[in-house]
Amino acid sequence: MPTGVDESQVSVPLSVRLRFGHAAVQVVADEIGVDVLHIKGATVDPSLRPVERSGTDVDVMVRPQHVVRLDGALRQRGWMLYSTFEYGSPFGHAQTYQHESWGFLDIHRFFPGIRAEPAVAFDRLWRDRGSSQIAGITCPVPSIPAQGLLLALNSARAAKRRGDRAVDADSNAERRAQIEALVVDLDASVAFAAANGTLERFRSERDYRLWRVVSQGGSRSEEWWARVRAAPNLAAALRVAARAPLVNVDSLAHRLGRRPTRREIVIEFFNRPVRALGEARRGFRNPRVSR
Repeated sequence: MPTGVDESQVSVPLSVRLRFGHAAVQVVADEIGVDVLHIKGATVDPSLRPVERSGTDVDVMVRPQHVVRLDGALRQRGWMLYSTFEYGSPFGHAQTYQHESWGFLDIHRFFPGIRAEPAVAFDRLWRDRGSSQIAGITCPVPSIPAQGLLLALNSARAAKRRGDRAVDADSNAERRAQIEALVVDLDASVAFAAANGTLERFRSERDYRLWRVVSQGGSRSEEWWARVRAAPNLAAALRVAARAPLVNVDSLAHRLGRRPTRREIVIEFFNRPVRALGEARRGFRNPRVSR
């Protein structure tokens, strides 16, 4: 063994570490009586994704009424908050944690693209759930058709991932029918269309512009305007608009590698509109097809 190498230290492959991460989260959920569904990565059925993609983090959906309990239990067991629901994504759907042994974890209080009320949607997915043995622990997972739908909705948020087998035209007819029935049950037609390249059919929907931006690209200002339009009611739209000029402290902290000072937050606050104007000028110089 080379000089200076500690033979007690072993490099654990990411895929293995993530499996133990799934198991660790499930142990916590079982201890406190919280319902979670393990999604994406190692939990995906091989019939949907023959070649496993472990991803870079652990993803679970949590029964919305159980989010607060799970959050407290995770923090007590060494999971450190990395980014909050408010700043984690344009949808505000997930909160990220980091553990020194298991890596990153995203807990989803709802899944982007599903417009049904979160508690109702979780009940629908929970009703048909299956299970998967991960690192020796039984972990609840969505049904195979539900996994297919979640893969499709997830692919809509990144064009390079579009074409997942879950939404391919050559998927077997019975499964595709089951997925399309879930699209109706969960009110997920707009995002599903974004995944399948038929989004223009839904131009009149309030969340059309948001799915156009996240699936095809756009500036931050376009994204914020789309988020306002996608809000389900006036109160929600006003809350989104009020957050638009605020600094994403989580993102700034990650860029700096530490919590920002008040002075740095103030500087970032005034830099944001400058960047927005720059984006607008670039947009005028390089106009895209009319939205």
